[in-house]
Amino acid sequence: VEEGDYTIEEVIAKVKKPDGSLEELKMYHRWPVRLKRPYKNKLPPEVPLITGQRTIDTFFSQAKGGTAAIPGPFGSGKTVTQHQLAKWSDARVVVYIGCGERGNEMTDVLEEFPKLKDPKTGKPLMERTVLIANTSNMPVAAREASIYTGITIAEYFRDMGYDVALMADSTSRWAEALREISGRLEEMPGEEGYPAYLASKIAEFYERAGRVVTIGSDERIGSVSVIGAVSPPGGDFSEPVVQNTLRVVKVFWALDADLARRRHFPAINWLRSYSLYVDSIQGWWHSNVDPEWRKMRDQAMALLQKEAELQEIVRIVGPDALPDKEKAILIITRMLREDYLQQDAFDEVDTYCPPKKQVTMMRVILNFYERTMEAVDRGVPVEEIAKLQVREKIGRMKYEPEVENVRALIDETNAQFEELFKKYGA
Repeated sequence: VEEGDYTIEEVIAKVKKPDGSLEELKMYHRWPVRLKRPYKNKLPPEVPLITGQRTIDTFFSQAKGGTAAIPGPFGSGKTVTQHQLAKWSDARVVVYIGCGERGNEMTDVLEEFPKLKDPKTGKPLMERTVLIANTSNMPVAAREASIYTGITIAEYFRDMGYDVALMADSTSRWAEALREISGRLEEMPGEEGYPAYLASKIAEFYERAGRVVTIGSDERIGSVSVIGAVSPPGGDFSEPVVQNTLRVVKVFWALDADLARRRHFPAINWLRSYSLYVDSIQGWWHSNVDPEWRKMRDQAMALLQKEAELQEIVRIVGPDALPDKEKAILIITRMLREDYLQQDAFDEVDTYCPPKKQVTMMRVILNFYERTMEAVDRGVPVEEIAKLQVREKIGRMKYEPEVENVRALIDETNAQFEELFKKYGA
């Protein structure tokens, strides 16, 4: 292929086929979007899609080639979360489908993305982003086709050996277009007026995700990770689109309007969300980041669940009626929520948290928890533990760019607890 400038219609090369005929190659080729593109074989989802968002990477991981759903009521931060993933996930190509979105939201994306710098290359983020703009005032047939167009483009880049992240915002609008078309075709309606084939259409779309060995070469591996936002009316997770989506996807990030109102970003509810990829990707975390990753994750998750139980008791009898150990757990879980799960999307350092730093931060908080339990057993009052200076530093560790400085907090914590033990003769 000769170097130079070409239009996409010009022939850039000719290939001789086994039967002796010549195939002319242009800079594009045609493909029916409702047909999935072929591949050699599918690989298990063993590599995580690193997003730099602590809630997602540590607790509810998404795998490369995996599927995830973000259902949530209006104003709970679905679009903002998808923007963060588009900006920071370690996918080489991002396909963003604005399906039935408000015009001003798509305008924001079109204006904001060219200004954003890609953190890996320093070039505008737009250079590795494909935007499919389908605003709410466009015809329903275009809306129904937009999702398929997006996933076919994603498969096209996957076949080149790239990791692609596809953001579909939102599949609820797509399902509404299906309902409208189905009504005009006078088909028999199913639940809530959606067509009877809604479940199979949703499954068909998400099944096109995956990490595969491409047809071109055995060494070339590409992936399409699908992250679909669902906007259930009134935040009702029992409606058909959410339920049929949950049946297919392996990761569920439940957005919570209460958390969003409290300015907790990302507003992912840790008690309602789940990921079924944790078992398959723990090998990657253990060999590349930390062999204790799964143990620490499970321990932190258990603490957060314990907090939910204690909050029920606190509502009835008040916090003073709790024993010291339970009071101490509430201190630790508050640190987990505010210092670990909550992230500042506008802070240069905290907007992206690398895996090594995520694990170190978790170790700092869990070390504080272990020392606290030891102190309570030795008779140190919980009020004294709450006053420790190191707690303020732990609260600020998310803004610390150096992992070594975060790790140093473990020694500082231990030293301050030793002073407490001496003071109380424990």
